[in-house]
Amino acid sequence: MPRRILQGIVVSDKSKKTVVVKVERRYSHPLLQKTVRQSKKYKAHDEGSRFKIGDVISIQECAPISKDKCWIVIAGGTV
Repeated sequence: MPRRILQGIVVSDKSKKTVVVKVERRYSHPLLQKTVRQSKKYKAHDEGSRFKIGDVISIQECAPISKDKCWIVIAGGTV
């Protein structure tokens, strides 16, 4: 099964080797036909602690690294 790749914004970099990434998705509401924005936060492994708050990065699914961290940072840059 292919590994998912998501893109989001770093909202926290306080932990060592970990960043919290907010991923937003948009979809059309089935009844109201209005565009709805929904966001979710993921913890991702950032080995070198390179990324700071506000950076737009891509994360990829991987094997669990800790209790609630199963994503790794694969690419990124500043907004």
